[in-house]
Amino acid sequence: MKTGKLDSGLLEEMVFKHFKYRRPEVITGPGIGEDCAVVDFGEYDCVLSTDPITGAVADIGRLAVQISCNDIASNGVEPLGILLACMLPEGTTVEEIDEIMRQAAETGEALGVMIIGGHTEITKAVNTPVIVSTALGRTVKGKSQSATNMRPGDWILITKQGGLEGTGIIASDHESRLKDILTDEEISEAKAMLDQVSVVKEGVIAGRIGTAGMHDITEGGILGAVWEMCERSGTGAEVWADEIPLAPVTKKICAHFGIDPLRLISSGSMMIMAHPEQKDELMREIRSAGIAITCVGRVTEASQGRMLISGNRRIPIEAPKSDELYKVVFG
Repeated sequence: MKTGKLDSGLLEEMVFKHFKYRRPEVITGPGIGEDCAVVDFGEYDCVLSTDPITGAVADIGRLAVQISCNDIASNGVEPLGILLACMLPEGTTVEEIDEIMRQAAETGEALGVMIIGGHTEITKAVNTPVIVSTALGRTVKGKSQSATNMRPGDWILITKQGGLEGTGIIASDHESRLKDILTDEEISEAKAMLDQVSVVKEGVIAGRIGTAGMHDITEGGILGAVWEMCERSGTGAEVWADEIPLAPVTKKICAHFGIDPLRLISSGSMMIMAHPEQKDELMREIRSAGIAITCVGRVTEASQGRMLISGNRRIPIEAPKSDELYKVVFG
């Protein structure tokens, strides 16, 4: 099998089909397009998510905290705690462990998230560091956002720009491979994109206003996120390629490695589905917080398919497969 998360078909056929036992307290369980589980805790709902970091090295401590917190924020909820399971290869130095934990601690403090536990070990099972993080948040019962609220006519919004995390990881971990195509200033710009990976601020703002669903744009990139949200809601979509914001340095890196920036891991960009009556307020409030936001398409009837509009072409958006990042990391 190829590197990367299992595609939706394999998840349905090999994973989800085995999870037959249900408990009444679980409001939202595993499913395509769902970033979080939601559990009934009486007056409140507990929102939980877990994610691994496997494609990055230099910033793994920082990203491990941000990625799972982003998932909680995609439900419009402020994360409050995180657990980290760190598996490190033989030969890892004390200094490297200290740096990972320093990054995690500083990132958690910046987000207002407490590291509440976890596990750390040296193991032969990995040859690069792997961190699995589990984040949790709390919200008033029934206030968690869900893609099941999407309907035809809703707007598709994204914050910041596509390919943020992928661009930052490639520049940080594979700088030597970019020396011939990027200036020192461009490499610094690309690395700095990892400073924008959190979507907690816009997620909480959007959750307060209300949405038709949100999705942190991770593996599979922008097009993968569109497909997953449409799959969850049983809708189609029309996405306008010319409206999708991409930094010139991201385009340069993707062209050099022959990868698609619209399929590149994009943590730091939140996809927000907005009912027509919500769109203007969402865009105004998020921009007021200093965060760029762009309308890139509309939700359509399922019968119209999921389409990327590029010039005069209508290109079907396929289910996400292995992220483009892995073509660079393991190619």
